[in-house]
Amino acid sequence: MPRDPGRFLRAPLAPVAALAAALLSSLARCSLLESGDPVASALSPYFGTKTRYEDVNPGLLPNPEAPWRDPELLEGTCTPVQLVAVIRHGTRYPTAKQIRKLRQLHELLQARGRWGGRASATSGRDVGAVLADRPLWYADWMDGQLVEKGRQDMRQLALRLASLFPTLFCRENFGRLRLVTSSKHRCVDSGVAFLQGLWQHYNPGLPLPDVADMECGPPRINDKLMRFFDNCKKFLTEVERNATALYHVEAFKTGPEMQDILNKVAATLQVPINDLNADLIQVAFFTCSFDLAIKGIKSPWCDVFDIDDAKVLEYLNDLKQYWKRGYGYTINSRSSCILFEDIFQHLDKAVEQKQRSQPISSPVILQFGHAETLLPLLSLMGYFKDREPLTAYNYKEQMHRKFRSGHIVPYASNLIFLLYHCENAKTPKEEFQVQMLLNEKVLPFAHSQETVSLYEDLKNHYKGVLQSCHAIDECKLLKVNSSDEL
Repeated sequence: MPRDPGRFLRAPLAPVAALAAALLSSLARCSLLESGDPVASALSPYFGTKTRYEDVNPGLLPNPEAPWRDPELLEGTCTPVQLVAVIRHGTRYPTAKQIRKLRQLHELLQARGRWGGRASATSGRDVGAVLADRPLWYADWMDGQLVEKGRQDMRQLALRLASLFPTLFCRENFGRLRLVTSSKHRCVDSGVAFLQGLWQHYNPGLPLPDVADMECGPPRINDKLMRFFDNCKKFLTEVERNATALYHVEAFKTGPEMQDILNKVAATLQVPINDLNADLIQVAFFTCSFDLAIKGIKSPWCDVFDIDDAKVLEYLNDLKQYWKRGYGYTINSRSSCILFEDIFQHLDKAVEQKQRSQPISSPVILQFGHAETLLPLLSLMGYFKDREPLTAYNYKEQMHRKFRSGHIVPYASNLIFLLYHCENAKTPKEEFQVQMLLNEKVLPFAHSQETVSLYEDLKNHYKGVLQSCHAIDECKLLKVNSSDEL
């Protein structure tokens, strides 16, 4: 068992599956209304990939710049020598496609005159009229760009990590930071905002210089690494451009659970049900989340739905993530091999440099991507896998599933690999140890159910993946496609 020579580790934790289930169940029960957030919605736990980071970490609400130290983090004579983080961009605007759908729904509400709106029997007001009279402030130019709240997400994350790991984020290491990003503006801007947060940490009160003038330089774009899915021919052919790959998503849209919501929303908004579809319902739900995340307001769009509706719409979103980015098809996770290998190459290099008594050339590596970057990587490592696959037909059976995207990859989500050097290790094998953090909380290892692993043991556990998972081979399109549904 790996241990800090100055501190015995706690007894082995419960199995990963039980831990993950307990964590997600706890999060599902947690409403920000209980934590004192004045604008929180009761629907907040169900927003999927449109979830605010503070919904996952409600403890940040009182002081989002103050670090929270997980009690499971190693301390004593084990010193962190490298941090490798994969970070999702911060809060963003809706995409142009989502905005066009919202505009379509808004125009439908404004055309209700010929049916004649009336107050709801339950709420005493005409929700449809309220929404029809409410100006749409979303515009096509926004198209998924980072919002000011997203920049704040990144600046605050930088401040917390710098305070939590001062030896890694010390002023002397600023010039050795390595930042890589997806080419999408929201990711580039997230990396810039993170650097600005670090600058504020080092130079409180001083004006911010241009990122190009900082010692570490601006983030470098690398889509092969951070948007590996766009460069994987097998994924693009068998999943992205395959009309049948998301069968379960489309089937659920026309299933009984969604049909019930269509009927309820049509009655609430007083529009013909034939003018509504699952996509319009989903964009209305997302608008509730966007208004909260971007503007910090309780949106009247939230009044259209109740918690039971929210759970169904969350499942619809999770179905898409599962079949397109998670365990639905093997290529989803295997396409992330290039990123997985890159992470271990950084760790290997740090170990080698430390063994040779050389300075660590890159003590902090920050890689900015998307939910679509993180979910395949976590799936490749075996996390948040349910016993049965998510399908269009087992919604009730999956009510307590582990694969809940909003609790795994909210805005600004982060997966951190933390490499330690333990000075008083009894054996060379115990000299280098690793911990993983997901959204700043220690994530137990799949192979040991413990919160710390010997680096050599971690590499041995993923030996098969590291030796067999090569992006060129994995993404090569075979002449004869074979079904690999789980």
